Amino acid sequence: MDLIQIPGSRILDIARIAFETPGVNLLCFGESDQPSPPSAVAAAVAALEAGDTRYSDVRGLPELRYALADYLTDLHAKPVSEDRIQVTASGMAAVATALTAIVRAGDRVVLHIPAWPNVGNAARVRGAQVDELALIASAEGGFRMDFDRLDSMLDGARAFILNSPNNPTGWTATRDELQVILEIARRRGVWLISDEVYSRLVYDGTPAAPSLLDIAEPNDRVIVCNSFSKTWVMTGWRLGWLVVPQAARDAITELVEVMHSGVAPFIQHAGVAAVRDADAMSHFREHCANGRELVGKALAGINRVHYAAPDGAFYAFVGVEGLTDSLAFAKRLVHEQKVAVAPGIAFGDAGEGYLRICFAQSSNKLEAAMERLRDGLRAQAA
Repeated sequence: MDLIQIPGSRILDIARIAFETPGVNLLCFGESDQPSPPSAVAAAVAALEAGDTRYSDVRGLPELRYALADYLTDLHAKPVSEDRIQVTASGMAAVATALTAIVRAGDRVVLHIPAWPNVGNAARVRGAQVDELALIASAEGGFRMDFDRLDSMLDGARAFILNSPNNPTGWTATRDELQVILEIARRRGVWLISDEVYSRLVYDGTPAAPSLLDIAEPNDRVIVCNSFSKTWVMTGWRLGWLVVPQAARDAITELVEVMHSGVAPFIQHAGVAAVRDADAMSHFREHCANGRELVGKALAGINRVHYAAPDGAFYAFVGVEGLTDSLAFAKRLVHEQKVAVAPGIAFGDAGEGYLRICFAQSSNKLEAAMERLRDGLRAQAA
């Protein structure tokens, strides 16, 4: 059949084997084992009991749009007005909507890698040429971006997709680095699509990672994508949002109408409750910080393993010296150690030689899984 095809997910390759193998600790997905906020659950139940199950404003419920505008204005250096907020059916739907709005077949899109594969594939589905800018890995396990290389690659490009804090590496751009990126994009006439779904999951004591919303003007060619999935532990709810340039929302809303016709109102009521529940977010960040510490202790002292604690997100991206087939190794870890991690190759060629571990898990589960992983890594290094 003449169907559009994209590369298969290497994460799902591991998950399928893990689901078929009893007793496997799952650390391969970008998902916590913690429950969603009770406030969100109660709001959704109340909305369902009230019969709030009909079509609603495709832009998003007014209560949610204004709650998000207030939340972002309080969080960032520049105000965000309600008329720039578009609610979407997940963070991925936000990215897909942004790409649909600005990318046409034959356009060139630049993406820094390692990267969550869905984003690049969403650009490819729209006929774009995706050029990949590899982050530079340090011997200590951290990452940085080559801004001179970025400048060169954005010459003639239509868009740059930025993900900070980054999945899978945890690399987080500083405010000065975001200013450099924004200035390059302005000079090159390039759109910036900024995936900021992990913006609240940072570990330096600040309330949020630096954001383009701190520095960009309302009329800049900047679209910021976000989601309830990570910050509020609401992966299965499928609720996200966009911050779009001033006067662009009406056009974006028409695209949302065609693509997925808006979001169920009872789900949006859960979002209103969650965004107003500051305690839920802070408790989850503490939970992730604990997991980050446990992983760091478990990986310490293993020969030929390179790892630096990430600045943001909830993943450990672990370099294994001499590893040339991370997919085969991840499969072996499932069979031999009963632990499932994501192979680095799932995030592009720049991820080969690495493993991604989601540490947003309960302590008992994570400690048991890391003990199994340590055994597998020691065997690989022997």
